Amino acid sequence: QVELVESGGGLVQAGDSLRLSCAASGRTFRMYTMGWFRQAPGKERDFVAGISWSGGVANYADSVKGRFTLSRDNAKNTVYLQMNSLKPEDTAIYYCAARSGSAIETRGANYAYWGQGTQVTVSS
Repeated sequence: QVELVESGGGLVQAGDSLRLSCAASGRTFRMYTMGWFRQAPGKERDFVAGISWSGGVANYADSVKGRFTLSRDNAKNTVYLQMNSLKPEDTAIYYCAARSGSAIETRGANYAYWGQGTQVTVSS
């Protein structure tokens, strides 16, 4: 069992940066593959990025590749999503998720644990 709490969202202008954090409870955080998803109003929840247990492998959606960087600090039980060059189309609620398997899955159904989400709004 793991509980996830996101933070760091807010209102920014296009071109700005934000860093989202996801703090996890539990002693086995390092055993979870972590992912970030986002959901814009009226749209489905989409995969943004995922990172392996060790942090050595990270995958990104094409829409954020080159702009977002996902990292994790297992000593702090925290995952970070650095978002640069933000665009209005990045506006969404961002969710942190965890799964116990080793694969970085892009389908939300493959993640067992979810945070409550944090709102990111990018104005043009």
